[in-house]
Amino acid sequence: MATSSPGTSHLAPLAARSDATLTISGLSHRFGDRRVLDQLDCTVQPGRVTGLLGPNGAGKTTLMRVLFGVIVPDAGTITWHGQPVNPDVRRNWGYMPQERGLYTDMRALDHLVWLAQLHAIDRPTARANAERLLGELGLADRANDRIRDLSGGMAQRVQLAAAMVHDPEFLVLDEPFAGLDPTAVKFLSGVITGHVAAGKSLLFSSHQLDLVEDLCESIVMIHHGRVVMSGDLVTLRADSDDRYLEVDAVLADDELDETAGTIGSVTATGTRVQLARGADAGDVLDRVRANHRVRSFAVTQPRLSEMFLAALGDDADTDADPEVDPEVDAAREPA
Repeated sequence: MATSSPGTSHLAPLAARSDATLTISGLSHRFGDRRVLDQLDCTVQPGRVTGLLGPNGAGKTTLMRVLFGVIVPDAGTITWHGQPVNPDVRRNWGYMPQERGLYTDMRALDHLVWLAQLHAIDRPTARANAERLLGELGLADRANDRIRDLSGGMAQRVQLAAAMVHDPEFLVLDEPFAGLDPTAVKFLSGVITGHVAAGKSLLFSSHQLDLVEDLCESIVMIHHGRVVMSGDLVTLRADSDDRYLEVDAVLADDELDETAGTIGSVTATGTRVQLARGADAGDVLDRVRANHRVRSFAVTQPRLSEMFLAALGDDADTDADPEVDPEVDAAREPA
C-alpha cells in the first residue's frame, strides 16, 4: 500500500504532474506554537473527483481556508494551471464551507440569482443557472420558498447550488454530506459527478468514507498537516499488499490463528478476515469450512476505511486538537 508514517509524501514529483489544474507545494501554517500545515504538497487533476481525507485536526479545513484566501499561509505556493492563485482566479472557484451560511429570509431562487450576479453573471444567465441547479437538486417546486421554510437537507442542497451557481472551474466542498438522508446524498452525488464530467475540478472533504469510496477517483490523505497517502484510488487499492477474505459465516474471535489472518468486521451475515502475509486464501477458506457451512465467499482488496486506518498507524485511535484559528474564529463572534 502506498502509505507511510506521517510526514512522508507519496505524490509523484510536482514537476511531473503537468496535467494538474491545482498544485500546492510546501504549504505550511502555524496557529501559535502548533503547526497545522507542514510542508504539504498535493495536486488536483481536471475531470476527477478528489477526496480530501484525514482525522479531526489533520489540517483539512485550514487547507481549504488557505485556498480561498481566508488564511494567509506562513510558507508555500498554490498555482492554478501553472500560474499563482490570486483573487481573480478565485472568482472562478466555488466553495461550500462546513459552516453553512445562507440568508434565511431570502427565497431560494432569488438568493442564488443574487449570488451569481455577485460573480458578474448577467441576470438572465444567473436565473437560468439557478433554475437548472434547483431542478437537478430536486428543489424546482421549492424555488420560491424562503430558506427558513426549507428542511435542513433542502437548505443544504441550496447551499451546494450557491457554490455552483456561477459555474465554477474548481469546486471545493467541506463535509457536503453531513446530516443528509440517502435521497439528498443521491441528489448531491449526481450534481458532483456531473460537474467533473464537464472536465472541471472538484475537491471534497468527508468523514463518510463509504461515500468517498463510491465517488472519488483520487484521494489525498493528510495527517498532522502532511500528506501520508495520495493518488488514484483504484491503483492504491491494487498496489496494497493487504487482502481480505469475506465469507457468509460468523466466525469467533479465536477461530483463526496468526498464520491465517485477523478477523475484522463481523456482522449477523458474515465475516471479513484480513489475510496474513503469505497466507493462501484457499487454505484459510478450508479452515473456515471445517467449522461452518460457507455458501459464498470472496477475496477482496482493502476498503478505503481500512487503508485510512493503516495510513494513520498508531495515531488511528487518537483525537487530534481541532483546527482553531483565533483570528478567524474571533471574526465570527458577534460584536
